[in-house]
Amino acid sequence: MSQQTARQVSLERAEELKSRIAEYLKVQEDIQTGFKSADTIAAQKKIIMEVLGGTEANWDDWHWQMDNRITDVNVLANIINLSDDEYDVIKDIGQQYRWAISPYYASLMDPDDRSCPIRWLAVPSAFEYSERGELDPMAETTTSPAPAITRRYPDRLIIKVTNQCAMYCRHCQRRRAIGELDKHSTQEQLTQAVEYVRDNPEIRDVLITGGDAFMLEDETIEWLLKELNSIEHVEMVRLGTRTLVTLPQRVTPKLAEILSKYHPVYVNSHFNHPKEVTNEAAVACDRLSRAGVPLGNQAVLLNGINSSAHVMKKLNQELLRIRVRPYYMFHAKVVRGTLHFHPRVETGLEIMEQLRGFTSGMAIPTYIINAPGGLGKTPILPNYLVGWGSDHVMIRTWEGNVVKYPNFEGNVAQNIEVWDDDDED
Repeated sequence: MSQQTARQVSLERAEELKSRIAEYLKVQEDIQTGFKSADTIAAQKKIIMEVLGGTEANWDDWHWQMDNRITDVNVLANIINLSDDEYDVIKDIGQQYRWAISPYYASLMDPDDRSCPIRWLAVPSAFEYSERGELDPMAETTTSPAPAITRRYPDRLIIKVTNQCAMYCRHCQRRRAIGELDKHSTQEQLTQAVEYVRDNPEIRDVLITGGDAFMLEDETIEWLLKELNSIEHVEMVRLGTRTLVTLPQRVTPKLAEILSKYHPVYVNSHFNHPKEVTNEAAVACDRLSRAGVPLGNQAVLLNGINSSAHVMKKLNQELLRIRVRPYYMFHAKVVRGTLHFHPRVETGLEIMEQLRGFTSGMAIPTYIINAPGGLGKTPILPNYLVGWGSDHVMIRTWEGNVVKYPNFEGNVAQNIEVWDDDDED
């Protein structure tokens, strides 16, 4: 093939690739993101500060944000427009399932649009009256061999340090644990949890979560990291937090400095929609990244929120812009009061099909279903291996082409012997 012909083939292929992304480029313009909504968010922030009597300095103080979480429907009604039905439902549901919204996260809500994804994630709805589903689908009460511990795997475990969050998500899998009051694990419970890790040398990976790990004060976080860091067989510590999404003010320079002292430390967050990826979230993520903390995201696939391949793609691309690597896409669990968010598995598979090849590999999480009863994470993948023979496999490409690929085993040992013989000569 001549150089001119090869160039022509390349140009034709480039045009074909452009056509494959044309629909997304058109649709993504209408997908709300935190960056594009910056002016609206700023306007809502001003209203919220007036309602709560706060200042700019207050807004940047995570303790003020926590002290002023919105938990009263009358306060909420001064921030977003509620119909009479919405008002009554929120007031009533609050008797059964606790709700709280940080002032920061409330600023992301559209005050007029009832379909706003941020409102659905934060504000109780009549769907929560449903009695279908389970309160503890992960069987956490029967996988706790020590106080504050959940253990489902051979070499890693969870330490649940609190039931507190900056916001109580309406799809939360642990809504049963929220209770009427915020409650951290006691010092005795945390000490017993650390001792359990110390006494079990097969544990190399510890996840600190809750609730939200960053709800602890800096001193407690540092104590935990120091204790775990002193255990020889603990190779890494992860912290699970949604404060990057719901309360980025929590990521202070002091917290970042503490984390930087106990590497390897990883932080996994929980962005579910592109509108949650804001300038403030970017600042928090940048602070952690500069402290050497790798960041991952564990989105939950939620019907009506991100159950579109275009929205999920945009979310993952926005996350990479702020140096957060998409890690998992969890299928929503069968939790009582949350089944309106539950998608079909086919939806998740279709999203994965529309990610692979259509965007960067780094923007593609692993699609996971948590097996019921605490039986662990199970990856769910589209079928790309469609057949095989004795010397080949048949694979399906991201564009749907089925191709034959050679399947054989090379003889490394034989090659080494040949090289050794040559050296002797």
